[in-house]
Order: sequence, then C-alpha cells, then structure tokens
Amino acid sequence: MKKLNKKVKVLLLTITLIIISFLVILINGKTYTLKINNLNDISNIEKINIKIEDNDIVKCIEKKIENNVIKIKLESISKGKTFVEISHDEKFLTTRSIYVHNFGIITYNAYLGKCNGDLIIPISIIIVLIYILYLLIILYKQSQKENIYQYKNIAYLGMIIFIIFDIIYQLLALNNYSGLSQTIDGLLNAFSFAIYFFPIIFLASILVIISNISLIRKEGININNILGIILGIFLCFTTILPEIMNNLLYSATWIDIHNQNGIELYLYNFTETVIFISVTYIECILAGTIIMGLKSAKRIPKFDKDCIIILGCQIKKDGTLTNLLKGRVNRAIEFSKMQKVETGKDIIFVPSGGKGSDEIISEAQAMKNYLIEQGIKEENILIEDKSKNTFENIKFSSNIIKENIKDAKIAFSTTNYHVFRAGNIATSQNLYIEGIGAKTKSYFWINAFIREFIATIFYEKKKHIAVMCSIVVFDILMIILKYLNNNI
Repeated sequence: MKKLNKKVKVLLLTITLIIISFLVILINGKTYTLKINNLNDISNIEKINIKIEDNDIVKCIEKKIENNVIKIKLESISKGKTFVEISHDEKFLTTRSIYVHNFGIITYNAYLGKCNGDLIIPISIIIVLIYILYLLIILYKQSQKENIYQYKNIAYLGMIIFIIFDIIYQLLALNNYSGLSQTIDGLLNAFSFAIYFFPIIFLASILVIISNISLIRKEGININNILGIILGIFLCFTTILPEIMNNLLYSATWIDIHNQNGIELYLYNFTETVIFISVTYIECILAGTIIMGLKSAKRIPKFDKDCIIILGCQIKKDGTLTNLLKGRVNRAIEFSKMQKVETGKDIIFVPSGGKGSDEIISEAQAMKNYLIEQGIKEENILIEDKSKNTFENIKFSSNIIKENIKDAKIAFSTTNYHVFRAGNIATSQNLYIEGIGAKTKSYFWINAFIREFIATIFYEKKKHIAVMCSIVVFDILMIILKYLNNNI
C-alpha cells in the first residue's frame, strides 16, 4: 500500500506540474521575442524592416535594440506556420520560422521549439526527478533496515545512481535551453550514461580481464572463470557500438540517416537509444550489486547470536580445508571471539556441507576437525552433513538448530562475495540471519562479484525485463515526438 501511495504522489505531482507548466506557457506564450546579434552595429531601429510571410498568423508589436541585440517582439493572431524575414536598409539579415499552436502559443524554429515560459518544463522535470530520488532513498533505507539481503535493495541503488546522473544532466542543460525539442533530446540523451563513463568502464574491464587471467592460471579455464572477460568485452563493445554504427551508416547508400524527414534516421535513433538504455541499466545494476555486496560483506552481525552456520565448499582430496573454506571457518571463530569479548556469550558452530563424490569425508566433518584443532570444544559444534548447495546449507542447518535450541539467534559465515546472495537465500526461506564475510584473493573476488551480479539479474529477470520494456516504450514515445517535431 505504501508503494502505491508513493506512486500516486509522484503521479499527482507530475499532473500538478503539467497543469502549472501549461498555465505558465499559456499566459506567456502568446508573444515571442526574436533575438538577433547586432553584428553590423546597427543603431537606428527604424531602419530594421520586418517582413512576415503570412500576416494573418503573427504580427510585430515591438522592435528595439538592447545591449547590441536586435529584439523583435511578435504576437500570435491565428494557428499556422510562417516565416519572419529581417533586413536592414533592404540588406537581408536573417529569416526565422515561427509556429503558432492552439491557444495562440508561439514556438520558434521548430514545431516543439522554444517559447516564452517554456523553462518551466525542464524545471518541472527536475522537481519530479528530485522527488523520485527522495522517495527512492527513503525506500532504500527502509528496505535495507528491514533486510539488507533483498534484491530490491540493488534495484533501488541502481535507480538512485541513474536518477542522480539524470538530475545533473538536466541541470546542466538549463543554461542553453532551446525548447521542448531539447527536452525530448535531453530525456533520450540521459540514457547515454554509459558513454560518459567509457574510460572508467574500459579501465575496469582491463583490470577484470587481468584478474581473470590470474584466476585461470591458478584454477584453470571454465565458464565461471571467464565471466569477467565476457562482461568487460560486452560493456566496452556495446558502449562504442552506436559510434561504430554511425561510422558505417554515415556514407551508406542503402540507408539515409541524415534526412530528418525520413524514417531511417529515427530507426537509427531508436536503435542507438535502446543500446544505451541496455548498457546503462546493466551498469547501474552492476554498481548496485557491488555496493550491496561490499556493504553486506563488511557488515558485522549483532553480538547476540546463539549459533553461527559455516557454509561449506569444496575440500582438498586429503580431507583438509582449502584456503577459501578455511577463511570461512576462521571468520566464524573470529566472530565468536568478538562476541565473547563484547557480551561474554558463547556461540555454537554449525559447519554445513555434505560429501561430494570426489571427497573422502563431508565438508562439515572436515570443518569440525579444523575447529577442534583451533581449540573449539566438540560440544560447541553441531554438524550438518547432508546439504549439496547454499539453499540446503541454510535450510538443513536451521532445522538442526531448531531441534537443539529454541528461538535461536543465528549468523552465518561465508566468503565476502557470497554474503549477500546467501542472505537472500535465507530470506527466501523466511529466515533472517545475518552474515559475516571472509576475505578472499583479489583475482577471485572480482570475478566472484560478477557471478553474483549475473545471479542477481537471473533471479529478478521478470522485474528487470519489465523495467527495460517500460523504458523502451518511453523511448518510442520520445522518438515519435522527435519525428513529428521535424516533419510538421
């Protein structure tokens, strides 16, 4: 219901600003002042001649020179299009096109061109964007407070990043505002977020590729170990793809992307914008994934826990722990010591993981052996040795804890890149358990976060598709307006 209320508030604000904008333009838009730079240093305004192609559409009501600028004030008479020719002592200076719309509103140079009072339009858009940003920040804070391990936190962060960029873009565009047509272009160009950050993306992609090469050298080549390379190449290529398309089509004979009256230009604009939309959206979600992943990994659970689940992973052939798994166990031990110092409360360790076909003992047993070696008493260890994945780790372990401890407060320990998704898996089982992250090597960490990003996209694919489709529909509407503006 709260979400609905916020959407209604945005809708009401938008409708209110549309009405205000219309009234401002209606009051001010029946006149328009043409401004021509006085390059010839004309001092006598009476020698300026105004010729209007159709005197039934607009009339000149005032002409003057101010600050070395010739100003010709026009007033609307009836709907239509005309041209205003300005000359000095029979010497031609310039011709300007004028449109008069319903209600007598004059636009200059284009059907959706500049008019008096039109600055209210971008200002209204900025106000709506700021209000949406405010609501998103509130929703993000509320959602994070409720449960940090929700995929919608990533979506909120991605949208916040995008809206901030869009607000900055719209503010910068105010300086040289040239009418509703510029607003349309500005809304389309806002999706070119990716191109402005191409140097950063390129550098980041190089670093990811280098880290992937290190990962492949250490652990061999497989699809998981080259995800960073694939994503880096994809982002770089798609970011420069519109420029490649433009260079290929610029001199092509089979398609004309230069004719404003032809449909080909607008098909190209649509394709270009859709590419930018896709890349921008992916970048925002990727940024949100990294930020939430880091926040989750660095977060320390409250020191009131009864148990800590240690999520298992592959062990060595001799039954000892890999460095990755040892890091998870050591992090659990570290947390237990911090809690003991802080509150004096002991914790029960729940190593979780079954026996794989290539393992001589279960992952849980291997972790138990290591815990005992580290001085943890056996009576403070409950093992779960049937699970095969993270979902089962959490489910089976929580069931064992419930059988032994009533209303237990639970934490879990895993590798830093895996904390967010593990917490989300727990949430899907109606369990809110806090996670703590163990460090891992940088070459593995980078690629692992990319895997988590891909998982985020996969698990929320319906929502992401819905958002993308909505933006594409908006893009189509803006392209149609742009086409009408250039063809009326």
